[in-house]
Amino acid sequence: MSRSTAPSAGHDGAAGFTLIEVVVTLAVLAVVLVSIGKLVGVTVRGIHALQDHLALVETARVIETGLGDRGGLQLGTTSGQSGAVQWRVDAQPFLAGAQSRSHWEPVTETVTVQAAGGTRLSVTTVRLRPKASQ
Repeated sequence: MSRSTAPSAGHDGAAGFTLIEVVVTLAVLAVVLVSIGKLVGVTVRGIHALQDHLALVETARVIETGLGDRGGLQLGTTSGQSGAVQWRVDAQPFLAGAQSRSHWEPVTETVTVQAAGGTRLSVTTVRLRPKASQ
C-alpha cells in the first residue's frame, strides 16, 4: 500500500496559490509592515526627545559654568535667555540658620532651563561659598 505523488489524471501538474492564500498572505504582510512603521515612529520621537534633553543639559552646564567662582555666588534669583531656551538660577542657604565654625557655608543652587516647546530641566547642586564677615 503505497501512495503515489504523481498528479492524478486531469491535472496538468501546474501548482499555484488560491485567491484566499494570497489575501491571507497580504493581510499578514500588512500587519507586519504597520507594526514596523509604528516602531520606527516611536524610535524617531524618542530620538527627538533625547536630542532636546541633551540640548537642555548642555545649556544648564554652560549656565552653571558661567556663574563664576564660589566667592562671587550671590543668594537670590537670576534669570535670562540663551537662544530659544529660558533659564533661571535660584541660590539659597542649604541649612538656613545653621551655625558652624567653618569658614564656608553651603548654598543650594538650582539651575532651571526650559525649551521653547515647554520641556523643562532642573539641576540642583550644593556649592560652598566663603562666609560673610561677621
